[in-house]
Amino acid sequence: MLLQYIAFLLLKSWIKTLAFTPFSFLFTGIMVAPVYAWPWEFLGSYKYAIYGIFLAKELHSRYQEETIKDSWCLHIFIISMLRPVIYQLWTSYSNMLFLTRNRLIVKKGVDFKQIDKEWHWDNFILLQAIVAFLVLHMFPTSETLPVWNKNGVVSAVLLHVAVSEPLFYTLHRCFHGDYLFSNYHSLHHSSAVPQAYTAGHATFLEHLMLTLVIGVPIIGSFLIGYGSLSLIYGYVLIFDLLRCLGHSNVEIVPYRMFETIPFLRYIIYTPTYHGLHHAEMGTNYCLFMPLFDALGKTLNTKSWNMHKNKCLESGKNGRVPDFVFLAHVVDMSSSLHAPFVNRSVASLPYYTRIYLIPFLPFSFIAMLLMWAKSKAFLNSFYNIRGRLHQTWVVPRFGFQYFLPFAADGINNKIEEAILRANKLGVKVISLAALNKNEALNGGGTLFVNKHPDLNVRVVHGNTLTAAVILNDIPETVTQVFLTGATSKLGRAIALYLCRKKVRVLMLTMSTERFRNIVKEAPVDCHKYLVQVTKYQAAQDCKTWIVGKWITPREQNFAPSGTHFHQFVVPPILQFRRDCTYGDLAAMRLPEDVEGLGCCEYTMERGVVHACHGGGVVHALEGWTHHEVGAIDVERIDLVWKAALKHGLKPVSSTK
Repeated sequence: MLLQYIAFLLLKSWIKTLAFTPFSFLFTGIMVAPVYAWPWEFLGSYKYAIYGIFLAKELHSRYQEETIKDSWCLHIFIISMLRPVIYQLWTSYSNMLFLTRNRLIVKKGVDFKQIDKEWHWDNFILLQAIVAFLVLHMFPTSETLPVWNKNGVVSAVLLHVAVSEPLFYTLHRCFHGDYLFSNYHSLHHSSAVPQAYTAGHATFLEHLMLTLVIGVPIIGSFLIGYGSLSLIYGYVLIFDLLRCLGHSNVEIVPYRMFETIPFLRYIIYTPTYHGLHHAEMGTNYCLFMPLFDALGKTLNTKSWNMHKNKCLESGKNGRVPDFVFLAHVVDMSSSLHAPFVNRSVASLPYYTRIYLIPFLPFSFIAMLLMWAKSKAFLNSFYNIRGRLHQTWVVPRFGFQYFLPFAADGINNKIEEAILRANKLGVKVISLAALNKNEALNGGGTLFVNKHPDLNVRVVHGNTLTAAVILNDIPETVTQVFLTGATSKLGRAIALYLCRKKVRVLMLTMSTERFRNIVKEAPVDCHKYLVQVTKYQAAQDCKTWIVGKWITPREQNFAPSGTHFHQFVVPPILQFRRDCTYGDLAAMRLPEDVEGLGCCEYTMERGVVHACHGGGVVHALEGWTHHEVGAIDVERIDLVWKAALKHGLKPVSSTK
């Protein structure tokens, strides 16, 4: 009874909205047409609790009854859990750019706006589960269904071809009429890049119609006595599989199949075929069978040639990126923060999600496989002002960079990526995080010295990192405490500040390294560089620049009101409540960035690490020098002004 009551409440909610106004009013404040919004929209993600009711109903039946002939609620629940898996697998495949980049139909990235719009793409699965339950409740059966009935398969195919296909075709054409399209179907077509999730992104009214389309072959087969469990599971899951195929944006159907058996092109559509419908909208309305477009004279004449051309292009390299950011995997958990694992998760800043913990063994297996044999692969891309920017990933995890015996292998992978970028014609390749580690390759110097004729510019991007940190320090500051003082960034920060007459307390035990840095400073600035060996020396300094990880105990030496600037990875623990903590140096990409749909590690949407931003600026400016090794202090202000000129903004100024 609980499930019936829930269904009644949802129906009542929808009818009430429909009865009081001619338009439903969404939480966004946008007027929409009747039967547009979903009845459980107010529940948000809590809607998934409704599935639990199916399971509870099944468990209750098992407890109350001695024998059970049909476990309808259990089957509805299982099918409802299997269907999202199909859509997720298709979406994951579409986002495996290292496999699909040359097969993409719409060569654009899926941006945050589309991901957010399609967030509740699976509403239709819940709708059809509720409808299935209501049908079974109104027309109960005491017969035990067979697992298989070959006559049921035949009847379902015949009903699909004779009823579902023409019914969908007719409804689809109607929804492309002026009123229905502008008030309903335009939502589905608002997604610039079709993916499997897009198939479910439509209004409540449209999915009521689709429920009728998918229900006819199943109910019809049952009415004539040919129903079976395999028919229900098979038809529903194959229906979803074909819907995903059409919206996948990846052409995988071989054109030679249609050349060998020409009539097949009227029996099954392709991603290119349905992609043309999304691109031009006035043609190719069919569900799965182009035969009905041919009969209705709405078959796009470009369909077959475009399909063949897409297949032929798949064997060729696509557009050459202008800029490549060469990243690496951080750890087992963050390896799941990738668009090809789950695009929704990847569109949000990374943190350890409890529900992904069961998948960590797969991360471990992937790590072993990549360690055994792999090369840098394409993870994501976006566009800025007509320039293609890609993120490649070196197939190594963070901990591997600290294994002495792994250093040569890692450098080989980085070198392979640089040489591949050079061969392709990439203009700039920027090294991320540990890929530019001084102890590993001298901040990229190793590769530039080994290959002096490189056309691609190798960039560590740390000049902009230094600029972000330095411009975050108030001009009124006269003294700072610097840890990691003799590192690449520490050296640049110290030399820059001393020229500004800021006293720098440089924490280091190496007098030799300290003196070498002092020698680089102008003579009249030597007095502003002070070596200290203990944290106690900073007890009166309220500006700490942290380049080496410090413990909560060491933070206690800072006076109340201290602000901790930092360029250390991972960030220090925010232990002191009477102090403030800065974020890692980062820049927000220009507002005209296109196709960006994943977050860079823990960064907010549209924000990248400053070293990534430094590479972007290098590419936008068209600079022809390598930026490797030590940071050129003279260029810090130049790079900063160039970043601002191109629309990049420091994160602190955008909060």
